[in-house]
Amino acid sequence: MSCDQPAPTTNTRVTTIFSFLLFAAAAVAPSGETFTCTPTRVWDGDGPIWCAEGPRIRLSGIAAREMDGSCRPGQPCPDVPAEQARDALVNLVGRPVGVSREGHILVEGPAMTCRSEGNAGGARTAAWCVSPRSGDLSCAMVRGGWALRWDRYWRNHRC
Repeated sequence: MSCDQPAPTTNTRVTTIFSFLLFAAAAVAPSGETFTCTPTRVWDGDGPIWCAEGPRIRLSGIAAREMDGSCRPGQPCPDVPAEQARDALVNLVGRPVGVSREGHILVEGPAMTCRSEGNAGGARTAAWCVSPRSGDLSCAMVRGGWALRWDRYWRNHRC
């Protein structure tokens, strides 16, 4: 920095750090990477699940209804209402502690172990996750009838 330029203000530094943290939090875990996810919020029955460590997880191998009740073209469409599937996933990962202003269910739950399958679109990581509360989340959602197995992505996964 030259003598002619003013030093960065605290606000500039804070904004730069905050921007970096948001970018890092939205990063997709590379395929094959194992990582920890402490759940903080859930959107619907197949995710995303927000992790305190940064990633947003879209559960691999399953499909649940969207929160507006619809199903995306080309994916399996379970009969279970979206709210019921979402609430089941919340209970599998932890316990509800509130609702964000965006409508996400805020959760507290133990750290899970996840294995990335790579990008699930946007800033989401497709992943197989195992919770100490309920085991393999994709398997539990299918077993409970809240989501359907999506063979295109299930591949050779075993419950």
